[in-house]
Amino acid sequence: MIPLRQRARCAVVGLCILALGGCTTFRTHQALAPNVDLSRYAGRWYIIANIPYFAEAGKVGSYFDVSFPGGRVRDVYVGRAGGFAAEPSRFTMHGYVVPGTGNAYWRESPFWPVYLSYLILYVGPDYGTALVGYPGRGYGWVLSRHRRMDDATYQAMLARFAQAGYPIAQFRRVPQFPNQIGKPGFAKP
Repeated sequence: MIPLRQRARCAVVGLCILALGGCTTFRTHQALAPNVDLSRYAGRWYIIANIPYFAEAGKVGSYFDVSFPGGRVRDVYVGRAGGFAAEPSRFTMHGYVVPGTGNAYWRESPFWPVYLSYLILYVGPDYGTALVGYPGRGYGWVLSRHRRMDDATYQAMLARFAQAGYPIAQFRRVPQFPNQIGKPGFAKP
C-alpha cells in the first residue's frame, strides 16, 4: 500500500502537470499587432498599469528590459516590493517568437517546462507605447518607454484593451514615482 503522504504528493504533481499542460498548449484568438519590428521593440518598457497578479503585486517602479540575443527572447522584469526604498528584485523569462505571427506572439519561460504567452496587442507608431495581453484576458500590461503617461493617453490605452475584451476595471496603475503611491487608481505597494 502506498503511504498517504506519497499519494498526496503524486496527486499534486499530477494536477500541476495537467495545469502546466494547459498553459503550454493554449493558443490565442486575439487580434495581435501587425508586423512588430523587434529591433524597435527591444529596450526598456515601464509598466504603467497592469491587472495585478502575485508576481508583480505590491511592486513599484516596475519595468521590463526586452532583448533578442541570438534571435531568442530575453525579458527581464524589475520591480521594488513595498516602496521605492526597497532593493529591486528581478526575474528573467527566456523564450521565442512564434513563427507566422508578425512577431507579436511570444512564448516565454521562467523555468522549464512552463511556457507562458506574451501577446503584443498594440504598439504605437513611434514604439513609445504598447499593450501586452494574455490568453483568456486575465492579465494585461500598459507599457511605455517613459515612466510617466498622461491621463488622456492612459485612457486611450484602456479603451483599446476594452475593445479587445479585457476587464479594464481590474487594471491598476503601477506607481513609477513616490508621489503616486496612494492615489486613486494606483496599486498599493
